[in-house]
Amino acid sequence: MSLTAVVIVMVAAVLIGAFGIRVSRTTSDFYVASRTVTPLWNASAIGGEYLSAASFLGVAGLILSFGVDMLWLPVGWTGGYLVLLVLVSAPLRRSGAYTLPDFAEARLESMTVRRTASVLVVLIGWLYLMPQFQSAGLVLRTITGAPVWAGGLLVAVVVAVNVLSGGMRSITFVQAFQYWLKLTALAVPLVFLLMAWQAHGAPGVSAADAVTWQVPLGGSKEYGLYSTYSLILATFLGTMGLPHVLVRFYTNAGAFAAFLSTSSGLTVSVAGVIAQDLLKGSVRAFRMATLMAVAVPLALALWARALPVADVVGLAFAVAASSFCPLLVLGIWWRRLSTAGALAGLFVGGGLACGAVLVTIVGGPQGGLAGALLAQPAAWTVPIAFVVMVAVSFLTPHRVPSGVARTMVRLHTPEDLDLDRGDWRPRSS
Repeated sequence: MSLTAVVIVMVAAVLIGAFGIRVSRTTSDFYVASRTVTPLWNASAIGGEYLSAASFLGVAGLILSFGVDMLWLPVGWTGGYLVLLVLVSAPLRRSGAYTLPDFAEARLESMTVRRTASVLVVLIGWLYLMPQFQSAGLVLRTITGAPVWAGGLLVAVVVAVNVLSGGMRSITFVQAFQYWLKLTALAVPLVFLLMAWQAHGAPGVSAADAVTWQVPLGGSKEYGLYSTYSLILATFLGTMGLPHVLVRFYTNAGAFAAFLSTSSGLTVSVAGVIAQDLLKGSVRAFRMATLMAVAVPLALALWARALPVADVVGLAFAVAASSFCPLLVLGIWWRRLSTAGALAGLFVGGGLACGAVLVTIVGGPQGGLAGALLAQPAAWTVPIAFVVMVAVSFLTPHRVPSGVARTMVRLHTPEDLDLDRGDWRPRSS
């Protein structure tokens, strides 16, 4: 029955994705579905995007293994969505960009900033895809006894087929379907748990348990308080820097659906950047980039199987929070951000976070304070990135882009106004 459920989910994903083939013709279709996705479809796809392996299965496993202090993990990324919606999503859509590097170039008028952003997008995407493939392998082995590499390979093939065939249009339909599938997979057991709980008299929480649940921060591990706060900061601010989440705002059994949905969005994001900045930007280039986007993290997942999945996800959030969070917040809301300041912040913040990731992945988890700082670097890399961007920008006022005034108007003007007409009247008038 488990194998049958997996097969049904995979076949459904391919068939639904095939629907997008009929309507995907242009480069805009592949990158952002020509910006014609309706709010209901987009909202469902965003839900499917974010209910990844970490949120769907990982949180439950972490709470079972380490206790209730792990509940702060979903609190961080839920709050991060609110920050993303309030500060970033609308101006980012108005910018007209297809990808994060597109926005970086448009705002700072620099190809160097664009190339730096491109490298970071690819690194974050690969780092986030790796645990998706790892988790798929573990789940498939648990329910079927298959080799641990089989699940990751299976997900990689299905994702590649969907993205190659229809790009963003295909995966929008797939992610929307998978969101409702995953929501059902969460809701049905919850109903039966509540029924059983009520049948036994709805037992209360003891005084000792109440104290534990009220302060779920420190945990029992060394430097647990620091690790928890750093992880909260990474998920809270890193959400706005995840390329597969941001790309959704340009468009407006259940376990395997989580891997497929998030992996699809990540693949589109990484493939879009590779195709735009390394290849020629055509539909054919996008399809070639898709294979590159899937192959590298699959190989990393097979190589680094001993590293805990939750740690890798946290590291991806930390890199995003230390690089794109300050770039987006300052780029959208501070007109004095200079090209030199943006580059310095990306190199220092992103470089320090990537260095911590590299040490953790290659050398494994370290002990002591140094190990805690490397395993959860966001608490110190994010402030450093913001300070460096601001300080260098103040020192280099001559490097502020010449067209910043017009760019800021475009970012912050309601979309029903036509800036190119010059009369500031609504388009409908």
